[in-house]
Amino acid sequence: MAYKGSHLPEYLSEAGLVGFFMVLACTYAIVLKHPASPIYRMFPEPFTRQVLLGCAIGLTTIALVYSPYGRRSGGHLNPSLTLSYLRLGKIEKRDAAFYILSQFAGAVAGVTLVWIAVGGLAAHPEVRFAATVPQMGEIARAFVAEMVISFLLMLMVLLVSNSPMARLTGLFVGILIALYFAFESPISGTSMNPARSFASAMGAQIWMDLWIYFVAPPIGMLLASEVYVHLRGIDRVFCAKLSHPAHGRCIFNCNYGALMHSASATPPASSSQAI
Repeated sequence: MAYKGSHLPEYLSEAGLVGFFMVLACTYAIVLKHPASPIYRMFPEPFTRQVLLGCAIGLTTIALVYSPYGRRSGGHLNPSLTLSYLRLGKIEKRDAAFYILSQFAGAVAGVTLVWIAVGGLAAHPEVRFAATVPQMGEIARAFVAEMVISFLLMLMVLLVSNSPMARLTGLFVGILIALYFAFESPISGTSMNPARSFASAMGAQIWMDLWIYFVAPPIGMLLASEVYVHLRGIDRVFCAKLSHPAHGRCIFNCNYGALMHSASATPPASSSQAI
């Protein structure tokens, strides 16, 4: 059952997580992509720097999901993921609306802080506030890529978080995101997140093709939700948290206890007697 008190702490946690993510994402982009950076000169090969960026983003995502604030809010960090849990009946409409508003507000606040602190560095053409843009002339390909990687991410989240390996969900998310940045980012920039792409576009003033990141990721994640429901059933979605603490409140339509009970239950011993 959902917690009936004020959900403001969860909304603020979600906003803070996304804002911190955007500050770090822009910082990583400056360190790895700005020509004046010593790291840029140390690793002149773009693929190497892209792998390093993926590792940094992946580790950051893992840290945020498992942080006290991530465990409080559920660590969505992404309107597409929140919409998917709304479709699955795990989050109420009011909470979903405030989560999405918090995610956009946090992302914009994070980019604004970067602009105030190091606007000139972040605005460099090679950095562009870590903006996600499609490969030149490949809009359709970028759209399909964003839809596919969003689909795979959400399907993985549902399969792992609703299994005995639920505690590893954040780890799997970080690893998959790191792989996406290493191999997919040249196609679409690896967004999967409308709030994240909007904030970077605002900072860099790059609005062309932004619609891709508002349409493809939600479609991909909602499709993954439908596939999961078809395969496992909607009753096999236990909670909307990527990292669920053993104790503490949960504002979602939560049945995490049933998952833990099924995971700890020992199967009956099989008979070894010959017939």
